[in-house]
Amino acid sequence: MKNTRKGNERAFFIAACVLVTLFALFCLLPILLVISASLTEERALVADGYRLFPSKFSFASYTYLWRQKAMIGKAYMISIIVTFSGTLFGVIATTMCAYPLSRTSFRWRNVFTFLIFFTMLFNGGVVSSYIVWTRGFHIKNTIWALIFPNYLVGAFNIILVKNYYQNNIPVSLVEAAKLDGASEGQIFRKIMVPLSKPVIVTIMMFSSLAYWNDWTNGLYYINKKELFSVQLMLNEIQQNVMMLRTANDRLGAAAVNVADIPSNGVRMAIAIIALLPIMIIFPIIQKELIKGVVIGAVKG
Repeated sequence: MKNTRKGNERAFFIAACVLVTLFALFCLLPILLVISASLTEERALVADGYRLFPSKFSFASYTYLWRQKAMIGKAYMISIIVTFSGTLFGVIATTMCAYPLSRTSFRWRNVFTFLIFFTMLFNGGVVSSYIVWTRGFHIKNTIWALIFPNYLVGAFNIILVKNYYQNNIPVSLVEAAKLDGASEGQIFRKIMVPLSKPVIVTIMMFSSLAYWNDWTNGLYYINKKELFSVQLMLNEIQQNVMMLRTANDRLGAAAVNVADIPSNGVRMAIAIIALLPIMIIFPIIQKELIKGVVIGAVKG
């Protein structure tokens, strides 16, 4: 009986590993395709299409982007500052908002929880948000326009942290601290935050991903190129490439052959450049990220 059970468990384990491996390969396939396309000569890419292995190897796309290194470097710095600042402020605000909502002694916690959850279902729309941020707070063409709107504090993150507090930090620990004379601020700093590392790492990842990949805030609120984030700058480079192609088509035979302009390869190289920091950071915090999502998502 035991041998049969062990055999079934082993078969299930092997089948699960095979399925997970296949799923991982399917997820990895598009990334490999993008990398291959970014390293393929433009003429071969136009003639042969996208392949897993470059039919004609070339660094032309990355060479073209290297010529724009000053702009891309400055845009990277803007993105790093925005991502770091927005994530830091967002995590502080989120954890502080979630703390009173997790305390049963807070009289209005159900009301505020409902109001926060309500924002996940309904909002005022883009036009009203634009009017509030530009006419009320006057953040247009400032770096704050890349930090405050949309991503600073999210209802989902607040509920995630609230549930983590409720399900993983014993109430008796908080009560013992109050008996010892600790204030609410001391309880939050010395008990809640140190014991909430997994969920804090989780919302840090969510927030940093949102800020790094964001281009809508820049599209709505930023006109100055010196404030362009990496996403906006790479989009600008892609538009410049498309303008070169359009101008080439209008000039006709007198112009450079359209296949010599690495437009398709540049698109793929742009995707790799934008994706690279996330590919480096994600494996480092993967363990804490999974733990925080699983535990914090439990209904409290």
